[in-house]
Amino acid sequence: MDETGWRLQGDQRFLWGAFSPRHAVMRIVADRHADRVWELLGPSTAIVTSDRWWAYDQLPLARRQLCWAHLKRDFAAHAEGLGAEHELGEHGLRICDELFWAWEIYQHTGDRRDLQRRVRRLRRELKPILRRYAAKIPRNKRTRGIARNLLKAWPALWTFASANGVQPTNNHAERALRSAVIYRKLSLGSQSSGGERRLERLLSAHTTCRLQRRSLHAYLVDLLRAHARSDPLPLLA
Repeated sequence: MDETGWRLQGDQRFLWGAFSPRHAVMRIVADRHADRVWELLGPSTAIVTSDRWWAYDQLPLARRQLCWAHLKRDFAAHAEGLGAEHELGEHGLRICDELFWAWEIYQHTGDRRDLQRRVRRLRRELKPILRRYAAKIPRNKRTRGIARNLLKAWPALWTFASANGVQPTNNHAERALRSAVIYRKLSLGSQSSGGERRLERLLSAHTTCRLQRRSLHAYLVDLLRAHARSDPLPLLA
């Protein structure tokens, strides 16, 4: 899942998206609150890969995977600081590099036991680092927040190592939202609530067709033809 900004007659709105390997569902809403996560997921029990935005915190940790690409950017920002902040950033970047290398090896070999072995070593190495920089001492003023946040969500850092189909980054969702972001920049958003509903449905259909390698034009033609004949509407199953 991911979310990005939107506009309704110039006012701030947000486009939320939930994406599986073959389907996309998008909604344009007024805020980035936690209830939007549940609205999109519905009764699904899927594992959600996302950034560390607080709205996802209500999901059980067993159903979460934190995005390591976002985390790497956070560590890079800390590495530009001084003292403890710089130290934590450097440690974090090294862990990220080793984790992505382990994932790349797994992508080529498919050896999950080897992936889990490498991840266990990284877990043993990262946890004491986070505890050190989470301690309530003056030099940890700029590291305490991120360190405590990661310790609190600790299991959600490693879900990808044991759950099939789960990746360590949220890149799939970010790529799926890219067309919507480009459209927003070109169109400046929506001009009515009805326009929002139309666009979120068209964007959902467009991205789903792309994920399924289907023609959006052919799907819309079939959809309009079925509607005109009062036939059952074709599904993007």
